[in-house]
Amino acid sequence: MPDFEVYWRAAVRAAAAEPLYRAEDQHYQFKYLPAFAVLAAPLGLLPLQQAKIFWFGLSVALLLALVASSLHLPAERRKPRWLLAAAVVLAMGKFYGHELVLGQVNLLFGVIAVGSLLWLKHGRDVPAGLLIALAVVVKPYAALFVPWLLAQRRPRAFAAAAAGVTAALALPALVYGVPGTVALHGQWWRTVFESTAPNLLNQDNVSLAAMFAKWMGPGPAAAWLAAAAAVTLLFIAGLALAQRGKVACPEGLEGALLLTLIPLLTPQGWDYVFLIATPAVVYLGNYEDRLPRALRVAAVGAVAVIGLSLFDLMGRANYARFMSLSIITLCFLVVIAALAVLRARGVA
Repeated sequence: MPDFEVYWRAAVRAAAAEPLYRAEDQHYQFKYLPAFAVLAAPLGLLPLQQAKIFWFGLSVALLLALVASSLHLPAERRKPRWLLAAAVVLAMGKFYGHELVLGQVNLLFGVIAVGSLLWLKHGRDVPAGLLIALAVVVKPYAALFVPWLLAQRRPRAFAAAAAGVTAALALPALVYGVPGTVALHGQWWRTVFESTAPNLLNQDNVSLAAMFAKWMGPGPAAAWLAAAAAVTLLFIAGLALAQRGKVACPEGLEGALLLTLIPLLTPQGWDYVFLIATPAVVYLGNYEDRLPRALRVAAVGAVAVIGLSLFDLMGRANYARFMSLSIITLCFLVVIAALAVLRARGVA
C-alpha cells in the first residue's frame, strides 16, 4: 500500500505543522490539497501498519458501497441487480484490485461522488453540494462538478459546493496560519505541475495527454491534439446536459459521464482511476439493448477488453505494448460515446 503511506506521512506532517510537499519524496510526493492532509491527521495518530489495516478494511467496505450505490442511479431498472453487479465486477475488477494494493483513495472519492448524485436525484441539493466539496478535497479534479451544478440550475447545490470548497481551502490556516496556507497552496500547484511531464509516457497513464504523447512523442503537437480532444469531450458532456429535458432523472447519466471523463482529462490519469467509471458501466449494462446495433457491439466489446486486459493473462511484453497504445483510453471513449447516444435517444 505505497500510496497510503503517502497519505499517512502527510497526515503526520500536518499534525505537526510541517511542510507537506517535499522533493525528497520523489515519485511518492504528496500531490493533494493541504486540506486533505489536515483532515487525514487522525490517521497519523496510528502506527503505520495499524493504519494500513484500518484503511484496507475501510476500502473493502467502500468498494461494496460504490457498486451498491451505483446500482441505484438509473431511474429504470431493466436488468436484475445481481447481473449488473456481476458485470461491473468483471469489467472493473482489475481496477478495484489495483486500488486495494496501492491503498488509494479513489474508492472513497467514487462513493462521495455517487452519494452526491443520489442526493441530487432526490432533490437534496445542499447535502449534494457539500459532498461535491468533500470530493474536491479528496481529489481536486472533482471541481469539474461545480460548474455542472451551476449549469443545471441548482443554485443551492452550487452555493453549498462553493462554500464547502472555500472552507476547505481555508482549513489549513488553523494549523499553518494564513501565510503558511497560502504558501502551501503554491507548493501544491508547483508539485502537480512539475510532476506531470515525467509521467506522460508511463504505460499506466491513460489520460488524453498521455495517449497523444505515446503516439507522437511529447511536444506541442501532442499537447494541442490532447487539448482539442478534451474540448470535444467537454462539448459532448455539454450536449448531454442540454438534452436533459428528455429524461426524468438526468443526474445519474451526467454524473457517470463526468466521472468517466476525469481520468482522461487529468494529465496524471492512472488506469486504476477508471474505477470511478463504475456508474457508467452500470448504465451500459442496464440499457445496452437500447443502443444502435453497431454501437452496442462496440460498447460490449470495449467493456470486455477493459475487463480482460490483465497483466497475468496477456504477459509482460504484450501488456506493455497494449498499454503503450492507449487501448484502454480508446475503450473508454467508446463508453462515453454510448452514454451520449443513450441521452440523445432520451433513454437515460
